[in-house]
Amino acid sequence: MSAQERIDDFLADGPWAVAGASNDRAKYGNKVLRCYLQVGRAPVYPVNPGAAEVEGVPCYADVGSTPEPVRALSIITPPPVTEEVVAQAIDAGVRHVWMQPGAENEAAVEACERNGLGVIAGGPCLLVVLGYRE
Repeated sequence: MSAQERIDDFLADGPWAVAGASNDRAKYGNKVLRCYLQVGRAPVYPVNPGAAEVEGVPCYADVGSTPEPVRALSIITPPPVTEEVVAQAIDAGVRHVWMQPGAENEAAVEACERNGLGVIAGGPCLLVVLGYRE
C-alpha cells in the first residue's frame, strides 16, 4: 500500500484521537488537535493523562478511556512514550496509527504491523496534509 493510500485510509473515517494533546498552543500536540477541529474531523478525542481538557474538549488518560472506540490515532509523543501508546492502542482496538514526525519509534511501527494496524511513520505531518492554519 502506498503512503497516500495509508493516509487516505487513516482519514476516511473517525473517531480520531490525539495522543500527546497539549494545552500549550505552541506544541504540536495542541496544533494537531486544533487541525482536526479546524477541518471538521469529528469526533476527535485528546489523550493526555495530565490534562482534564484541551481546547475545551474533554481529555482522556489513554486511548482506551475515550467514550467510544477510536478508529484512528495521531501520536505526538516522545519516541519511548510512543511505544507505550501503541500498546494501549492495540489493546483498545485502534485500526490506524499516524506517528507524527519526531514521535516515530521502530518497535512501535513493528508492533503496529504485527497486529495488522495501518501505520504511517517517517512520512508527512498531518498538519501539512490537512492544510492547517494558525
